[in-house]
This record gives sequence, structure tokens and C-alpha cells, in this order.
Amino acid sequence: MRFGCRVRVCGLLVGLTVVTTSLSSSGDEPFSRAVHQAKSRGGMVVSASKVASEIGRDILAKGGNAVDAAVAVGFAMAVSWPEAGNIGGGGFMLVAPPEGDVRCIEYREMAPGTAHRHSFTLGETALSHKAAGVPGTVAGLFLAHKKYGKLEWAVLVDPAIRLAKNGVFIDRPLASSINKVLAMPVLANDDRFNELRRVYGKPDGTLWKVGDTLLLPDLASTLQRIADLGPAGFYQGPVAKLIAEEMSRHEGLISEQDLLAYHANDRAATKGKYRQFEIFGAPPPSSGGTCTVIAMEMLESFDLRAHADRFSFRTLHLMGEAMRHAFHQRALNLGDSDFIEISPQLLTPEFALALAEKVDLNSAGNSVELAAPLPIVEESNQTTHFSVVDADGMAVSNTYTLEASWGCKIVVVGAGFVLNNEMGDFNWIPGRTDMKGRIGTEPNTIQPRKRMLSSQTPTIVRKDGRVVLVTGSPGGRTIINTVISILVSHLEYELPLDQAVRGPRSHHQWLPDTLSFEGLLHSDYEQEVARLNKVGHQLTRRYPQGSAQSIAIDKNGVAWGVGDWRRSGFAAGVESDK
Repeated sequence: MRFGCRVRVCGLLVGLTVVTTSLSSSGDEPFSRAVHQAKSRGGMVVSASKVASEIGRDILAKGGNAVDAAVAVGFAMAVSWPEAGNIGGGGFMLVAPPEGDVRCIEYREMAPGTAHRHSFTLGETALSHKAAGVPGTVAGLFLAHKKYGKLEWAVLVDPAIRLAKNGVFIDRPLASSINKVLAMPVLANDDRFNELRRVYGKPDGTLWKVGDTLLLPDLASTLQRIADLGPAGFYQGPVAKLIAEEMSRHEGLISEQDLLAYHANDRAATKGKYRQFEIFGAPPPSSGGTCTVIAMEMLESFDLRAHADRFSFRTLHLMGEAMRHAFHQRALNLGDSDFIEISPQLLTPEFALALAEKVDLNSAGNSVELAAPLPIVEESNQTTHFSVVDADGMAVSNTYTLEASWGCKIVVVGAGFVLNNEMGDFNWIPGRTDMKGRIGTEPNTIQPRKRMLSSQTPTIVRKDGRVVLVTGSPGGRTIINTVISILVSHLEYELPLDQAVRGPRSHHQWLPDTLSFEGLLHSDYEQEVARLNKVGHQLTRRYPQGSAQSIAIDKNGVAWGVGDWRRSGFAAGVESDK
């Protein structure tokens, strides 16, 4: 293990601890890649954007708390990580104050007032204005600040304004992201994407490269209105008018009335137990918290560590079966709780135990048989997560998204930001559930002003009332199982957080009936993979799976931030005398 030295940045003493140890020395998968790790007693921010993490760290150093830092990071990533960081999308923020209940600021996007259950047809594209839901990010960040923040609102938005106005340094991940979206053939000759090409295209027409600077003056102006007026700067006035005009030009659904009607919610977090730990997650309309609790409480009944190693056949098999059952319950029961009734039974240990009793220790389950009485016919996922803790013990776990990478690829003319395509997260075709994973169950069908079901899984773990882990991930439906993979590694097998984040992940989402394993081609796992095949698992490989920007707090109160190598994760800690 090699440790970096402390460096002084922006007048602050920052402790950066870069870990370069290997998890494995063999095979052809880069699970030996270094994670970026930092430790601190003075607060920690971990995100997919170096500059956003540093902005959050600076807010903590100025006396802001974890929510202040999270708000600043949320706006900064709208500038520095435009494929998923956003003001044109939505998400979920878990907040664990030093004392008191864990709450969820829910700011999921909402269906426009003219949307209905048959708004979309099978095969219709989600790269359209029609696919955009009413954005929730600005309202959500403001609600979190109103309830928990210490510093002035404008102070938290200002770093993002300066970043957009003065220019974003183009690093390798950002250059790759922008160049990739601009090269998409579907964008080449379609007028709907003119603004994306204008705003994010390099002025001389060449590819972006490391060391270039991206200027976003229209976005800076939008952010300035938000800084000056709060949500009114986005949901009313000039910006709202620009959004509505963008919609009317291209058969979109969002109106000024939809924007005015939007509101974020302060909801109770989901809560489950795993041994001596309390696991808190996002409630509906996120499925993440509920599915995580179901799967973890199922796994507890098998006493994994007593019988097998972390990446043994037995552990991977049982994790896959727990994931299968959790996702089946997701399809049957979960949607926007403002529109449907969701049974509290789903979060009980008794319910999880009843599911666990259906698992065969030596044979893969059958998702089609499990589906009955649902009719089965034969027949993207870019988000970003960041974690924050402050010196007083407040923790924030925030996941937000545009749905696909760069959302619907549409930039609002004159406003400078990318719109989501979250309407694709509804069940478009009522009654059609197929083997490829399209779900048509009733709880998540489209209704006006309804919020679409999400897989976002911001997670906070407490032990004896004290936060010990903050995590979450992007990755569409894989988000839930990325979090479960980390919880099993860190809580059950007691792997250090850097190893838990760095190691291979697994995923089963009920339909399609396949078990994905990142280490499928890795020589270390050949025997376990062979056994999984032998008992009937149809194995696939999603690689890479997720990007879990995470923080662990040890018994001495030191925060260890781990930036996931899968997506340029960066941990920034503030040194203190504590």
C-alpha cells in the first residue's frame, strides 16, 4: 500500500490517501486497479467528478454541513459531469443528521399533466422531447437546504456558476463522454439535437482533448437565476418559458403549468436490519430501498460468512436468488406511493424469511415459474451518485439522474442544460411483461403528475445509532444490486471499503432470467462460475457494473472516502484538528 502526502489546495490542508494495492494478481479484469481513497476527520466528499468533490470539500471547510456540501456538489456536477449530473433530471437524497431520524428528500421527476397510460407505443424512442419528465433537482436541493442547510443558498450555487462561466477543465473522462455523445449517428442530422451540438461541440469542430476548457455561458445564466430566486428561478419566469417553448416546438409534453405544479417531498426513509446494522434507503417511488432491505434480510437467514467465502459459488448463488426475488416483488408491488397503496409487510423480516424459504441451495430458481400469475410474452442506465459526511456526523447519500447517458440528448435552447428521458422508466405497455425485461405491471403505469418507479438506491448504514457507511451507485436496474454487493462485502465479510468497492459485482433482475457477474472471465473465479452454470444459472457479464462513490466511518470517527475506479471517482477530505 502506498500513501500520498498531504497537499494544500485553495488554502485548505487536504489529506489524500491513494491506495494502490491489488485485490487480485491474476486474470484479465482490472479489479486490481487503484481506487482513489482519502481519509479525514473534518468531512469527506466522494463523487464521479474531481472538481465537484473539491467544491463540496471547500463548502465543508467554510463551515457548511453535509447538506450544504451536497447541494454545492449537485449543482457543480450539472456543469462538470453533464451526462448525469443535472438540473434537468431528478433523484433522491438521504439525510442522516447526527441525531434523529434518517429522512429522504425525494425529487423524482413527474409525468406531465397531459401524459396517460397509453402515451407511448412499443418500440417508440426515448430520444425525444416527449420522453422528458418534469425535472425535480432544483426543487429537491432547495428543500434539503431549507430543512437542513447552514450556509446561504446563493453561496452553494455560486461555485457552479463560476465553473460554467469561467470554464470546465476537460479531463479524460469528460472528453470521452462529450466526444462519444456527439458522435452518435442518430444526432447527426436531426434538428432536435442542434442545441446539444452547439453547446457541447468544440468551437473549431475537432474532438475535445485533455487540457481543453468547456465554457457554458447559458447554463451559467440559468444557475444565476436559481441562485437569486431559488426554485422560482427555474420553475417560473424565463427558464420555465424556455422549457415550455422547447416542448411546444417538438411535441413535448411539459407545460409551464407542469413546472409550476412540481414539488419535492420530505419522506421517511425505508429501514431494515442486517445483523447489528440498520440499513436506510430511498422509499417509493424508488424501489431501491425496499429491494435492498428484502434482499439483505433474505441473505441474513443463510449466514453467508459461516459457510462460504465472499466469491464462493454458495454466496454468489444465494445473492442471485435474493436479487431475483427482490426484483419480482418490485414488479408486483412498487410504484409511486402517492398513487398506489404499498404494503408495509414488504419491509418485515418475516416476509424476507418466507421468500428465503423458497430458495434451493443447490439449484437456480425459474423466473417464469416465479412470475405466475403475471402473463409473460416472448420477446440505458446513466446516473451518478455522491456521498458526503461532515465533522459533526451528518451524512448525505445522494443519487440523481437523467435516465440514459445525456438523458434524451436535448438541450433547452438558451438555458444550457440537458433534459432527462425519465418517462422511459414507466411501464409503457400495460399488461406486457416479457422475457427481455420489459415490465407491464399496473403499479408503474403512466398517470398525470405521477412519479415513475426508480432503481436509485442511496444508502446509509448505522450501527448503534452512528453512521458507518454511505454508498450508492449509477447503473439503471443494476444500481440496487451494486449496493447489495458492497453491503455483503463490507458488512457481512468485513472487507475494507476499498476492497468492497473494487471487487466484482453481481446482478439478477428477475427478468431476463440471467445472473450477471463482473468476474465471469476472471481466472480467479473459474471454478465458482462452472458450479453456477452446473446448477442452472444463465450467466452473463455486465462490465463495468455501477460506480459506487462511498464513505466508511471507522470506530475512531475517521471517514474513509473511496472513489470507484469504474467512473473516475474522486474522494476529497478536509483536515481538522479533531
